[in-house]
Amino acid sequence: MRRKIAAGNWKLNGTRASAAVLEALVEQHPNPGAEVIICPPAPLIPILAGLGTPFAIGGQDCHAAASGAHTGDTSAEVLADTGATHVILGHSERRADHGETDDMVCAKAKAAYRAGLTAIICVGETEPQRDTGTTLDVIATQLAGSVPEGATPENTVVAYEPVWAIGTGRTPSLEDIAEVHAAIRDRLAERFGPKAADAMRILYGGSVKPGNAADIFAVPNVDGGLVGGASLKAEDFGPIIAAADATR
Repeated sequence: MRRKIAAGNWKLNGTRASAAVLEALVEQHPNPGAEVIICPPAPLIPILAGLGTPFAIGGQDCHAAASGAHTGDTSAEVLADTGATHVILGHSERRADHGETDDMVCAKAKAAYRAGLTAIICVGETEPQRDTGTTLDVIATQLAGSVPEGATPENTVVAYEPVWAIGTGRTPSLEDIAEVHAAIRDRLAERFGPKAADAMRILYGGSVKPGNAADIFAVPNVDGGLVGGASLKAEDFGPIIAAADATR
């Protein structure tokens, strides 16, 4: 059985004082059944990792190169060296704000593997793409281009982000979520084989909140959530972790 994941993407939020959020979450869930991952801004990774909690710490992006003249970028090796075990790649905000292509995401995923990190590779459709009925084609293309050949259940997690639902309060129906997650599982099986695909975890990443987490996590092929704003407060993320625990 696939272990559920509750992953918090803090985006461009948090300071050193935000360690209190992690500490509060650990008080609520000292031995979580789900795998809990907190992905803060990169400078906070060694601070949170240094707390020695049962939660994993991840980055929000990495450069494809291990080193070099890449001002402002962070390598996968540096993330690993400072305590990260995971890294989010190809998030819709990176694709939109920084023009990241599938090829770029794939190169970063290979870098994550090189550094021993688990890559959380994001795919998802925009509102126009959903409205024109091309959601599954878009997802298939992104999976084919963004997930490297070396992907395994141990080094790769896929996150489905309906881009039009992030930060808008809108949520696809449970049937919509089930359809896309099943299609992702099928695509992974075609490429990596049924056994590997069955073990690879697929997260839902569109406005997961305490009030809808349990229903979403109970959908077939949903192995947890990639959570944005609700992960910034222990009173919000704690119930989401509990929902992941309950549906594991």
